[in-house]
Amino acid sequence: MRIRDPIHGTLPVSADEAAVVDSVWYQRLRHVRQLGFGELAFPGATHTRHAHSLGAMHVVGRLFDALSARSDLPEGTRHRFRTAVRLAVLCHDLGHMPLSHASERIAPPRAALKLPTWTGKNGGQARHEDFTVKLLLDTDLAELLRTRLGDQGITGEALAALVTGKTPPGGLDFRYGNADWAPLLRALVSGELDADRMDYLLRDSFYTGVNYGRFDLDWLVQNLHPAERDGQVELALSRSAVLAFEDFLLSRHHMFLSVYLHHTAVSFDWMLATYYREAPGEFEIPADPAQFLRTDDVALLWALRGSSNPWAQRIVRRQGFKLLAQFTERDEGYDLVALAKALTEAGVEHFTVESRETLSRYFDEGEGPSLYVLDESSGRLTPVARYTPLYQRYASPVRLSRAYVRPDSLDRARQALAGVTAAKLRDGIGSPRKR
Repeated sequence: MRIRDPIHGTLPVSADEAAVVDSVWYQRLRHVRQLGFGELAFPGATHTRHAHSLGAMHVVGRLFDALSARSDLPEGTRHRFRTAVRLAVLCHDLGHMPLSHASERIAPPRAALKLPTWTGKNGGQARHEDFTVKLLLDTDLAELLRTRLGDQGITGEALAALVTGKTPPGGLDFRYGNADWAPLLRALVSGELDADRMDYLLRDSFYTGVNYGRFDLDWLVQNLHPAERDGQVELALSRSAVLAFEDFLLSRHHMFLSVYLHHTAVSFDWMLATYYREAPGEFEIPADPAQFLRTDDVALLWALRGSSNPWAQRIVRRQGFKLLAQFTERDEGYDLVALAKALTEAGVEHFTVESRETLSRYFDEGEGPSLYVLDESSGRLTPVARYTPLYQRYASPVRLSRAYVRPDSLDRARQALAGVTAAKLRDGIGSPRKR
């Protein structure tokens, strides 16, 4: 099967991959938008997780082909590894909830999914990754994979392990000779330079009409290497492509600031969270896979339309609050707490939101990125975080602080804002530094 895609052109899809795409679990993603409320700010951003996952599968195929061409993998092993990594990327978003990340706040407890212990510790709410694992392990999708690809060791359990980075009790059989290729395959599925990011940056940039997400995909693909280190095959990048990698990192950083954390999308996320809090039970994310299948954007919007909750009606009618102020920790003369107090005293209905973004989520989670820089002349490998200064420069997260007000009270809100900033300037905040 071949699929036409506006980002990558023609996407070849094998019979086994087509069987997964045709499953009800994957078809559900046709009704889960990639950017959630992003289309309220960028009208073209109506693309879905369905299209993104197909594109990401195509990208990971390109990445693996470039890497395997620089290896001595025999054809059979190469085909098995390639099939596994493509299917893992194809399935990596199966568990996304309506409006993507916006609905994770009402997910059931992780324990309710009854996942095996090797997939992680129970505690807190389930995330979309947990639902992805649930669908891969406990639905007829697991049987489909076992029937078609089980003889190659490609099962729902193996794909879940590649997606999560966890290791099942029996281990992962992605070895060739004395080397374990699992670290490299996992890095391609979910790492600092993975197919997921590569596709969503290009795709989201295209559909939103911005240029921040563009990067040199071809040059990165041409400069990837499999690098054996202590019996494990790691993902490595030529020194000549480090600048392209830095551009890739900055593309993601800038897309967060300009698109993913756009003030309109952030405000509607807050409104949806408030609806969930004020109208508990009107819309739920069930732990049972068969019921989860019916929770998509269409179902959520239907629930919002039928709700009497004022926030639900505001969402449906796109009657958001107006952005009054936006600033980061680098801006002077602003104080979100003082502003909120002044708005309350002025009788202005409002809400405040703080968003946080880091250059690399792996450092944010206490881990280093799964990528090395290769000196081809000597074979020396250097962790990418030690090679590029970007990690040090952007080590501190960016915090976006915002205040939103009812549109009909915008003038009073601006007066309150002016009073707060004037007071801060009188106190010496934001005044010119003496030399």
